[in-house]
Amino acid sequence: MNADDARSLRALLSTRPVGALGTLHGGEPAVSMVPFVLPAGGTAPVIHVSALAPHTRDMQAHPRVSLLVMAEPGAGVSPQALPRVALQADATFLSRDGEAHATARAAYLARFPDAATTFELGDFSLVALQPVSARLVAGFGRAHALVGAALTAWLRG
Repeated sequence: MNADDARSLRALLSTRPVGALGTLHGGEPAVSMVPFVLPAGGTAPVIHVSALAPHTRDMQAHPRVSLLVMAEPGAGVSPQALPRVALQADATFLSRDGEAHATARAAYLARFPDAATTFELGDFSLVALQPVSARLVAGFGRAHALVGAALTAWLRG
């Protein structure tokens, strides 16, 4: 992957505010829209979820998830050519009294200040999505798969 493609795809994680979260729900695939943030210098996108949401229970039962983040469709751009990042990840619920929670909370609220009220509700949790692999598509014929050290380096930008 060339450096320009790597940068533009990585920028999707800092500029796009929502992604499609794929979970396993009762043995069937399910997709939900979730706001997310990738904390500066981090490798795990963070979501803030309610215990009332089916995707939260899905992640508790089956932590392997997928997060798809796409570029905004534009005039003259074929939908199949839209830049996108698909992460396969393990969902980890962050303990409220841990340092990781405090860091994730600060990053989440910096991106979504209106979410401050939901942090006061007892049924919301922060979940780190620790990537295990990624499929990156920069356009037609420009698809790449990343795992391990290459994935970590790309996520850190």
